[in-house]
Parts: sequence; structure tokens; C-alpha cells
Amino acid sequence: MSGHFRAPFWRRVSAYLASACVAFVWVASTAEAHVSLAVQEAPLNSTYKAIIQVPHGCDGSPTLKLRVKIPEGFIAVKPMPKAGWTLETVKGKYQKTYDYYGTPLAEGVTEVIWTGNLVDSHYDEFVLRGRISDGLPAGTTLYFPSVQECENGAERWIEIPAAGKDPHDLEHPAPGVKLTPAK
Repeated sequence: MSGHFRAPFWRRVSAYLASACVAFVWVASTAEAHVSLAVQEAPLNSTYKAIIQVPHGCDGSPTLKLRVKIPEGFIAVKPMPKAGWTLETVKGKYQKTYDYYGTPLAEGVTEVIWTGNLVDSHYDEFVLRGRISDGLPAGTTLYFPSVQECENGAERWIEIPAAGKDPHDLEHPAPGVKLTPAK
């Protein structure tokens, strides 16, 4: 073959390295895919729509249940029903009483549970909304520990990083939303 029709050596190497980098990023991102929140920043004293993203099942088996613990300071929670899934809420007392538009609120939803079937090769979202209390500190992260129960096993997305630590360093980080000052 004539050198005239072949790409110069450095172009072939560059193309090979670019392909290898794309493959590496794809493998790394799928290996680290975890339950997360679509919107990862929200102001204090606001209504927040938590869209919980479930990108896969458990080692190839379908997700049959998603349990989400509601963090203290996220009040007046209302989950969105999901076609084909049953919805259950657990109610309880808050650790303190919150002001909810001039009304004291001392109890509410503390856990949301969706039960259905999400095959491993599919992606889905689960939605709930509530109010972020203005009593929480700006600059911190509010975590929504989640347990993904599957046909064969479970993934417990419940790890909360210690102060100053990066949640990406955890194997099973809880989904979180960073709190910004009230608007």
C-alpha cells in the first residue's frame, strides 16, 4: 500500500488514543453510575422537586422497589405517583417544628417507597416535591439516602461523606442537593 493513501503515523496514533479515551470514559461512567438527583442545587426556603434518577438494576437484575428516606428539614413532601408502580409513604414526627407558610408543621412524610419493575437495561426517574426549610445552613448538602431493592440483591445508596470529604470518593453515595442562600 502506498504511503500516499495511509494516514501519517501520528494521525493513526492520535485516532487510536482518542478512541481509547472515549472507551475508557464510557466504561468509567457506566461503572460509577449510581442513583442521583437531576437537580443538584436549590435555594433555602423554596419548593424543591427531587427527581431521583435510577440508571440500572443490581448486577443485571431488575429494580423492584425504591425506598427514599426524607432528610430532616425537607418538609411537606408529596411524592408523584408513577404509572405501573405502587406508592407508599411513611409518616412520622420531625425532630423540630417548622414554619410552613405561617403554620407550624411538626410531622410529615419521612420515607417514600415505590414498588414496581424496572429492568436493568432501562433508566427511570422517581419524583417527589417538598419545601427546603430556611432553618438549614446554606452551603451544606441535604442527602436523600436511597435503597434500590432488586430481584437479586440491593444497592444501598446511603453513604454520606464526612465534612470536607468528596461524595464521589464513596462507593455508594446518597443522592444530595447543595443548599444555596434563599432568594
